[in-house]
Formats: sequence, structure tokens, C-alpha cells
Amino acid sequence: MLGFSILAALVAAGSIDAESAADQQVRDAIKAPDLTVVHLWAPWCSNCQTELKNGGWLKMAKENPKTKFIFVSVWNNGNDGRSMLERFGLTNQPNVTITAHPGPRSGEGKIKQFAGLPLSWIPTTWVYKGGDLRYALNYGEVRFPVLQQFLEDSESEWSHKGEPKLEE
Repeated sequence: MLGFSILAALVAAGSIDAESAADQQVRDAIKAPDLTVVHLWAPWCSNCQTELKNGGWLKMAKENPKTKFIFVSVWNNGNDGRSMLERFGLTNQPNVTITAHPGPRSGEGKIKQFAGLPLSWIPTTWVYKGGDLRYALNYGEVRFPVLQQFLEDSESEWSHKGEPKLEE
């Protein structure tokens, strides 16, 4: 009983991060065999706003209907930013999921990792296939032609079989 009381006190004090529902939702989604793009963002972030304003995210979702896009609002006190995403046409895309981490923008509760990966900047964009992280864009605005290339590369099958080996 004492052990449980200590654990409960540590969780309440924030010493042990309990996994959020958004964390679990993303961890479950990225296990799928298809491509999943996880985009960590916040409505107050000017870089995130720029990505939305140029229409790149809407175009990506429309041009890649088999790819799942998960928009995770972070450092935003649990607000998912749905109203901003709605203004840019993303809420009605069948391959877009919107969720939020409950943590604040600063202070003790600000998360420093999400779904097992470090998080130090937004926007951050990760590309997964079959549970494997294929690409991580961790520091700033995504260039959508580059992201499109990453999606195409993630779908391709390649091997080094038959290639000459380097001599040591």
C-alpha cells in the first residue's frame, strides 16, 4: 500500500509522466502497415501557422489519401487547435486525425518527449511505416516537396543485394 501511495504522489507531482491519450493514440496508429505522418504543432506557433497558410498540409492530405495524417497539438494546455485546422480545410479530410497532448506550453508539465521520441521544437513532423520511423523533421517548417519525396521513398522497396561490396 505504501508503494502505491508513493507512486501516486510521484505521478501527481509530475515526477513520472503518465502517457497521455494522444501518446497512446499515436503509438497505436503508427503500427499500421501504411504510412502515417505525425505532425506536432500548436495554433500559437508562427511557423505552424505558416505551414497551414500556404496550403501545404491540405494539399498533402488530398494528394496522399492512403496516408494517415495525425495533427497533435502540444504545449497548448490540451487544446487541439481544431478551429484553426478547420479554417484551412483539414478537419473534413478522411485521412486526418486531430488530437492534443494535455500539457502546458511551459513549466513543470511541458513535455520533452512524445511517443518515445524527443520533442524540443515545433513544428515537428515524423513519417512512419509499419511501426518504423522513416523520417524525422524535428526543427521547423516542413518543405512539402521534401515531405512528398519522403512519403514516396518510404513506400519504395529497395535493397543492397547485388551491389558490389566496399573493400576494407
